[in-house]
Amino acid sequence: MRDKSLINKVAVVSGGGSGIGRASALLLAKHGAKVCFLDRSPDEAEKVIAEIKEQGGEAMVAETDVSNEEMVRKGIQAAADAWGRVDIVFANAGINGTWAPIEELSVEDWETTMDINLKGTFMTVKYAVLHLKKNGGSVIITSSINGNRTFSNFGSSAYSTSKAGQVAFMKMAALELAQFKIRVNAISPGAIETNIDENTNITDSVDKIEIPMKFPKGSQPLAQGSGSPEQVADLVLFLASDASSHITGTNIYIDGVESLLR
Repeated sequence: MRDKSLINKVAVVSGGGSGIGRASALLLAKHGAKVCFLDRSPDEAEKVIAEIKEQGGEAMVAETDVSNEEMVRKGIQAAADAWGRVDIVFANAGINGTWAPIEELSVEDWETTMDINLKGTFMTVKYAVLHLKKNGGSVIITSSINGNRTFSNFGSSAYSTSKAGQVAFMKMAALELAQFKIRVNAISPGAIETNIDENTNITDSVDKIEIPMKFPKGSQPLAQGSGSPEQVADLVLFLASDASSHITGTNIYIDGVESLLR
């Protein structure tokens, strides 16, 4: 059944060309939302847009590197110009970046991870707020169990710090924007079947700092395996819709209880 609260709403989705972003964009469009992709790989986004249009939906893409302020500003404005409003923001774009021992992690690698994951989230929300204030709306930020409930991924100090920072920013934004009927929440997935490993650089030196750990068979007890992008999309749909009208300032774990083992 279609969620009527999303019909003709405008959703901005960063990193929507694959994985969680793709699944969420397709589901939001299926329920009536118009979707603007902020994606640094427009060709991938165009494939998803074609699927949305085949279903009778509306979508567009604005080529955007979320670490580039002017591109983010123009991307958000493109959605507002096209459809006259912005109601939903899914700040989803992110990278795993370089994983290395602290003394070997370069400042450049640290900054790259922070620029995309944390600064990118900040700028996506910053430039959407002016539009969201007109009618209220929902902001959803993709964080992670790493940096919030799990700290056993050795070498991921930059990634985990960026993900913890996203949750702190979410809570501050939720308080600040509540008076404008703007809800701000975060989702913290565990292992999900996506292609994020393609932008992960785990150095050989990580082996030297790892502490051996043994987990029960199946590190995601609920599912005995990784979750799917579609399962995360269901959560995004809920947080974007009026069904979650009294939920804000909340970080929701979606990991099949994986993080309680670690």
